[in-house]
Amino acid sequence: MDFHSMELFLHLSASLRFARTSDACNISPSALSRTIQRIEEEVGAKLFERDRRTVALTEQGRRFRDYARETLERWHEIRESLSAGEGELRGEIILYCSVTAAQTVLTGIFGIFRERYPAVHIRLQTGDSAFAIDRILDGSADLTVAARPDSLPEAVLFAPLAVTPLLFIAPKMKCSVNEQTAQEPIPWKEVPMILADRALSRRRSDDWFREKRIRPTIYAEVAGHEAIIAMVRLGCGVGVVPKLVLDQSPLRNDIRVIEVAPALAPYHVGVCVHRRRLESPLVRAFWEAAASTG
Repeated sequence: MDFHSMELFLHLSASLRFARTSDACNISPSALSRTIQRIEEEVGAKLFERDRRTVALTEQGRRFRDYARETLERWHEIRESLSAGEGELRGEIILYCSVTAAQTVLTGIFGIFRERYPAVHIRLQTGDSAFAIDRILDGSADLTVAARPDSLPEAVLFAPLAVTPLLFIAPKMKCSVNEQTAQEPIPWKEVPMILADRALSRRRSDDWFREKRIRPTIYAEVAGHEAIIAMVRLGCGVGVVPKLVLDQSPLRNDIRVIEVAPALAPYHVGVCVHRRRLESPLVRAFWEAAASTG
């Protein structure tokens, strides 16, 4: 069994979605399925319970997850300690982030890090930022870029990089949603809402509606703020997204921002790392580069 297969297993054990792991790890769904089947054959146990709708770890899968996590950590440690003895940092770190983060807040950090450590390879995994903290906790990524949650796990450290407002957005096109949001006051109980299925923006918007004692009409719950912008642009409803994501969207000119009171609390975006991973010279080097730009 190779280390790459273990990394795929760990990613799937966290996402519990073959399609999501396939996209994030740049592997076809069929190849991913074959990899998992091969691991199960090698260990002689079923690691996942699967049906058409759900994927779940078995008890054996949870035990193998702990083994794979520990094995990969020890492999990274020995590889990094041996390369450090050569006088120049060498090796690879895994960084998980959204596409927007890769295009914005990481640009300066990458420039600094690559100049300081040209022999270190950064393996970038992109996906929904809502899963960023999970990637740190399950060990499938060394570092992630994420919005700081209201309650940060004790084992996770956070280095701030940027602050971005959280916005209500509506379509500019002529449609019923545009007409509803042009009213004063806006009939929020009737407005179809397109919200993230589990991101921090969802919790913030839920709190906003709860404070106003409004039960919103949910049109759709989606993964990823980019998908919310696309659906809003088509006139499907009103969404809630970080300004940083909207500013980078090619659809931004078809979107208008709705001013609300009170305003939603902003996103504090930063780099996250598990405390124990800072024992790695490579991870610590990237962490220090990120902290110096914040």
